[in-house]
Amino acid sequence: MSDSVPTVNVRPRLAIFGAGGLGREVLVLARQINEAAPTWDLAGFYDDSAPAAAQLHDLPYLGTSADLNASREPLYVVVAVGNSRHRAAIVQRLTSPLLRFAKLIHPTVACQPYQHLQIGEGSIISQGCILTTDIYLGRHVLLNLGCTVGHDAVLEDFCSLMPHANVGGDAYLEAGVYLGTNATVINQVRVGARTIVGAGAVAVRDLPTDCTAVGVPAAVIKTHA
Repeated sequence: MSDSVPTVNVRPRLAIFGAGGLGREVLVLARQINEAAPTWDLAGFYDDSAPAAAQLHDLPYLGTSADLNASREPLYVVVAVGNSRHRAAIVQRLTSPLLRFAKLIHPTVACQPYQHLQIGEGSIISQGCILTTDIYLGRHVLLNLGCTVGHDAVLEDFCSLMPHANVGGDAYLEAGVYLGTNATVINQVRVGARTIVGAGAVAVRDLPTDCTAVGVPAAVIKTHA
């Protein structure tokens, strides 16, 4: 009888870039994913601003983006930074060929093949989010707690939805759009790239690029250089 060799399941290592509050929330998300099905070996945190403590929730602070690029082992990374522009800038700095961007989706969020969802690398979908059908999320999209996205909606790269933001059916958010807490973009409305829709605002008509809009209905109050 031949000796059998035990199978060793090696989980990919995951680092979180961003050692602030969102980073700790993403750590909770990763641990909830692992509770549902062992998926990640959690490595620790990176941030270009060192946190006050050497450890956050039992994981070490491992260094800056330069340290992350210098890593000599394959590593998955998720960028836990809420600001769309800052998140995009960090991703641009992470250039090592050994780095890959993880996609984190809370285990209770429905993402079945029959929903026809396209979700890009680096995206974070938090607990309580609802996505219906035929939805496109680009790279490094952040859906914070309790967001909803309707049918045929498009969210381009680096869009950020804060808790309980809502995107209606056929709505289109261009790259880097930021929706504040409880903001809503109603069906068939298009929001231009890098525009901020303030907390509680309701976009009922198209908004241009590079502006901030607030209120109900959302009105532009300033443009960004």
